[in-house]
Amino acid sequence: MSLGLVFLSEVFGTGMLTLLGCGVVANVALRGTKGNSGGFLMVTWGWGIAVFCGVFVAAQSGAHLNPAVTLGLLLNGKAEYAPGVAVDFASTLTYFGGEMVGAFLGAVVCWLAYKQHFDDEPEAAGKLGTFSTGPAIRSTPWNLITEIIGTFVLVFVILTLGGTPSGLGPLAVALLVVGIGVSLGGPTGYAINPARDLGPRIAHAVLPIKDKGSSDWPYSWVPVVGPLMGGALGGLVARVVPIIVTAAS
Repeated sequence: MSLGLVFLSEVFGTGMLTLLGCGVVANVALRGTKGNSGGFLMVTWGWGIAVFCGVFVAAQSGAHLNPAVTLGLLLNGKAEYAPGVAVDFASTLTYFGGEMVGAFLGAVVCWLAYKQHFDDEPEAAGKLGTFSTGPAIRSTPWNLITEIIGTFVLVFVILTLGGTPSGLGPLAVALLVVGIGVSLGGPTGYAINPARDLGPRIAHAVLPIKDKGSSDWPYSWVPVVGPLMGGALGGLVARVVPIIVTAAS
């Protein structure tokens, strides 16, 4: 599989992820929508379905959809990111690039779908929350720890059970993300994906959104660094655990 096809696969898959994921948040958070005030459980299931669709769309490239997953696979010692895609510097950058571009574009399309509601929403925080995550209690060390733990669970389970998101399967990955959301998503909104947060945050910053307010750049590094650290830990621990189990037996 060529790196060009890998890039397009990740762009379309991650774009579908953020279109539907940011879309469910918009439906819940923005004034006057049919789903307004639908609650956090609606958001978690919407993001799960977004992952389900994204994994199907990007199945050819292994459906990483997330730099933390790509990093986890790299540190896990995999020979291939997907069938026919060797793990090397060029392929790693291709995955990262496709994920970021897709996340940005999906958020832009979400804004187009909800344009009138963005214009009608009086609260700047509700507009930003559609695009990117923010903490319920702002405490950088603890917010970082929450993102590390949530992303560790994501990457560790994917690697131990399926090898890649597409190997684990769309439904299983979707349920895993729903589980992380309902169990660990309360403190920070569970970014668990640097591209999912940073790409839409950039879209929020550049789009002509009426009275949009700040993009909260002082917090923006937390949902990038935390998931990368969690993904790295997930990849390393998933590599070590089978060795420990085999030695113990």
